[in-house]
Amino acid sequence: MDSINKIFNFLFPPLALYALFLFYPTYQRLKSVVSIFRNLFSENVAGKVVVITGAASGIGEALAYEYGKKGAYLALVDIRPEPLFLVAALAELYGSPEVMPIVADVSKLQDCESFIRDTVRYFGRLDHLVTNAGVAPLYMFEEIDDLSKASPAMDINFWGSVYCTFFASPYLKMSRGRIVVIASGCGYIASPRLSFYCASKAAVIAFYETLRTEFGSEIGITIVAPGIVDSEMSRGKFMTKDGKLEVDKELRDVSILG
Repeated sequence: MDSINKIFNFLFPPLALYALFLFYPTYQRLKSVVSIFRNLFSENVAGKVVVITGAASGIGEALAYEYGKKGAYLALVDIRPEPLFLVAALAELYGSPEVMPIVADVSKLQDCESFIRDTVRYFGRLDHLVTNAGVAPLYMFEEIDDLSKASPAMDINFWGSVYCTFFASPYLKMSRGRIVVIASGCGYIASPRLSFYCASKAAVIAFYETLRTEFGSEIGITIVAPGIVDSEMSRGKFMTKDGKLEVDKELRDVSILG
């Protein structure tokens, strides 16, 4: 019996970790998005003005539709015009009184200043800022031949959120509004081949946790850290085109070694 217990104790931890890594993202994929909707839309957002970055696909697109269903005015921001204008049209069909699509690059300070200013100038106020735009470069650190390839992770994921928040916060204070931060579970859990993405999301989480203490009750801050979600960013990395989970075997093996 002791021998069986020793074998069980030796084998169970790595097998459990492997099972968690393999199956948990599938479970989290829908659960995380549903939890965003449940937490956000306990508030009555009808007639409120919402800016969503990275709104042309994925979580940003889904949130645009949900806000639209609840009757919010929307300023949808993305760098890709064609899918952005399609999402804007659909959000109006879902019930948004008015949608303003804005083509902009959140990694550029002036773009962020412009779309926040234009939103307030057009709608007269700002109630929610959803910082969702992001990229996830995928490679092992030692495989990088040019470090400049890693800069978009911080430029878009971290600074893109900071820039928007800087220009939006005065208006959010006036409306007692809210910042909704789409971070990632990778901000808490190390993931091979995602070193810069993990670092950028950890920075995002730490930044907004700090802002909570600085803003106090003046601006609400909701930090969302989902697992793998079916989106353009995850397809080809963790998801197939039809939305099925496809685990990178090398990434999986690195995760359970040592």
